[in-house]
Amino acid sequence: MTELSPILAQADSNLTASLERLFDLVRIPSISTDPAYKPDCRKAAEWLVVALSELGFEASLRDTPGHPMVVAHHAAGRADAPHVLFYGHYDVQPVDPLELWESDPFDPKVKDLGNGRQVLTGRGTSDDKGQLMTFVEACRAYKETAGALPVRITILFEGEEESGSPSLKPFLEANADELKADYALVCDTSMWDGETPAIAATLRGLVGEELTVTAADRDLHSGLFGGAAANPIHILAEVLAGLRDETGRVTLDGFYDGVEETPESIKASWSTLGRDAHSFLGEVGLSEPSGEKGHSVLELTWARPTCEVNGIWGGYTGEGFKTVIAAKASAKVSFRLVGTQDPAKIRDSFRAYVRSRIPADCSVAFHEHGASPAIQLSYDSPVLTKAKSALSDEWPKPAVVVGMGGSIPIVGDFQTYLGMDSLLVGYGLIDDRIHSPNEKYDLVSFHKGIRSWIRILAAL
Repeated sequence: MTELSPILAQADSNLTASLERLFDLVRIPSISTDPAYKPDCRKAAEWLVVALSELGFEASLRDTPGHPMVVAHHAAGRADAPHVLFYGHYDVQPVDPLELWESDPFDPKVKDLGNGRQVLTGRGTSDDKGQLMTFVEACRAYKETAGALPVRITILFEGEEESGSPSLKPFLEANADELKADYALVCDTSMWDGETPAIAATLRGLVGEELTVTAADRDLHSGLFGGAAANPIHILAEVLAGLRDETGRVTLDGFYDGVEETPESIKASWSTLGRDAHSFLGEVGLSEPSGEKGHSVLELTWARPTCEVNGIWGGYTGEGFKTVIAAKASAKVSFRLVGTQDPAKIRDSFRAYVRSRIPADCSVAFHEHGASPAIQLSYDSPVLTKAKSALSDEWPKPAVVVGMGGSIPIVGDFQTYLGMDSLLVGYGLIDDRIHSPNEKYDLVSFHKGIRSWIRILAAL
């Protein structure tokens, strides 16, 4: 393996210039969701093409129906080196409300918070320009010192992540042969805390369903028809209440097919993180976990499937009171999936369950709201093991393997269209205020993020 000390020292020496390059990129207001900033999104993509070309990448701007992609390739110093695809996004969220910003969101600065803590301010410093530039600057330090990169690298930067990525799937499908690699590296996640790096090994999948129960052919007077006519709100309430039993388990047939127990070693690691029901739920004014019994809050939010009612409506909900039996009642229900649960089977099981509980003279209609499987990187994956060791060498505390309760669509897209697993490593912090006024990125996150990627690339 290449001796890392001079490469890490080069990253340290480059830090001031690395910050200036990041600030140059942050100054470009690449707000993807607002058509007025379309030229700026293109400008940011062009800036990245030039920056990568200067490092010896074969970099190009690829037009799409929306904002352009940036694709770049670089060979490795060894012919037998693995091939990685690094993903990031150069677009940013709108800055509204502007009056809540303490400084110009597109005039980045280094701000001293006291106690030795310095942060980089500005829209995109954390999400995701600062994150992606940690990787670019790691490649720079490697090239300037070793003269070559330790792995073969393909880079994909998109410009529509903050506006739903409408061009991404078609682009992946059309360019699959060019973009395929051994695995993907995604730097759009967070640390566990300011001293503890984290690797996300799991992402829960999602099934979204909307249902409407219809009874009578019109709203009815509850005095004339109450007690005799079916009430769709009652029917819907009973259907929803029956989705979970008294232990919190979901009652759908086959729901737990593909759900595996979390390894004891991982649960033991999670138990050291200091997040219990009291600390986690106390932040939102609650105290008692409501999910499956016998699991910690980290298991419940990272490694167990869920069924949640996200909205319910029907009848009269305006001011005052109206004695009416509604003709219809509706609800939105979502399922978070883990392991190898099949979204299509979950949807079919849910619909069969609902239909079995609808009276013969009533009806139910469904509208789907997307579906995606869970992502699970093996806890003993060699890639994960190497990255965990590399991160632990850089930060004050050893790296932890965590789960994520939500979804990152690009990870599923890489698996679907490119057949690749993803290693999710990021250096953001929970207080970075991404998507909010006064976004920031800790200077330590940026600096040690660069050094971390140097170590990870060497380990891989």
